[in-house]
Amino acid sequence: MASERTFSILKPDATRRNLTGAVNAVIEEAGLRIVGQRRIRMTRAQAETFYEVHKERPFYGELVEFMTSGPVVVQVLEGENAVAKYREVMGATNPAQAAEGTIRKKFAESVGENTVHGSDSPENAKAEIAQFFQDSDIAA
Repeated sequence: MASERTFSILKPDATRRNLTGAVNAVIEEAGLRIVGQRRIRMTRAQAETFYEVHKERPFYGELVEFMTSGPVVVQVLEGENAVAKYREVMGATNPAQAAEGTIRKKFAESVGENTVHGSDSPENAKAEIAQFFQDSDIAA
């Protein structure tokens, strides 16, 4: 399998608790490289656009509020089968159902404050990366 890229967000619950280094260590231990990373404050417009797929869902408003409540760390990860690998490393959305050793099992506070986001397909990864990074921001 060729190397691919995926997109990650360390959510406000993670940055509030200074978990960036701890989460990055889990990512790197899993064999993924962090080739782009920046700490930002997501605007309402960015959050609404990013989570537009959930617009009709009852949790959409809360999600937008949460994602704009504090700084986040956006990342580009690279590695073999990176999308599937990162989804495995993140663990189930509900931390109570996440496997031992996964990011969400170790760090998530709840289903809503579950520490990280990761792309669900190579196509979405490419689109999500493009929302927050230019090619010049990403290490070769």
